[in-house]
Amino acid sequence: MQQAFSVDLGGKVAVVTGGGGVLCAEMARALASSGARIAILDLKLEAAEAVAAEIRAAGGDAIGLAANVLERASIELAAAEVLSRLGPCDLLINGAGGNHPKGTTTRETASVADLTETDPAVVTFFTLDPEGMRFVFDLNFLGTLLPSQVFAKQMLGRDGCSILNISSMNAFRPLTKIPAYSAAKAAVSNFTQWLAVHLAPLNIRVNAIAPGFFVTNQNRALLFSPAGEPTARAGKILGNTPMKRFGEANELTGTLLWLASNAASGFVNGVVVPVDGGFSAYSGV
Repeated sequence: MQQAFSVDLGGKVAVVTGGGGVLCAEMARALASSGARIAILDLKLEAAEAVAAEIRAAGGDAIGLAANVLERASIELAAAEVLSRLGPCDLLINGAGGNHPKGTTTRETASVADLTETDPAVVTFFTLDPEGMRFVFDLNFLGTLLPSQVFAKQMLGRDGCSILNISSMNAFRPLTKIPAYSAAKAAVSNFTQWLAVHLAPLNIRVNAIAPGFFVTNQNRALLFSPAGEPTARAGKILGNTPMKRFGEANELTGTLLWLASNAASGFVNGVVVPVDGGFSAYSGV
């Protein structure tokens, strides 16, 4: 892959959760290109190993591991494997997350008619499934908390270690229809600041990236029709993004490498950096 710039991460071990996905796989490749040894963690072993194999084929050092970020025992098993095969974790990327239809409303806004809605396919605010809401919140928030608890233990007493969380534009400006995801990412942003303060005496930095709108396997069907045309929701997103396009996965890597490098950002702690094409700056008028 072609990097806009590089930092020296030689000798560092980076763990990337959700590493089988489009954005986190690109992050893993960028870290490997800068010399880090990479552990790709994903719920699906085959997805993790596919990215790890690609990195190895390019001359990097990477392993793929199955891990469920909602189960401490699963994370601890993966952490033991990372320690045994690569060494202690220097950099944790908490990339696992996502949304679920059960935490999503069918319509953008409510109406009185919602109270008498009988179509089981229509989800209103009043019929949101608490279990669906809990799943989305747990996946994004607990899926950040638990890996941080486990891998931060490997960082103790060592210099240049950090945790990088993945927040979202939804944490700044919640989108319609996805209350669970928006609330969960707001929690991730707040937790990033809290954890940065809490771990500062241990010399562990904690920051976050808040991506704007990127096309991934999770949201592709929401943004494009089967014929490849932008959907109405995609049109709204682009209409409120001053750069009038979706981001490319490699456009996250500059911010990633800056925050990952202690030499480049050693005094940067507790920040949430938007990478959004101006979405968070635009009022709509």
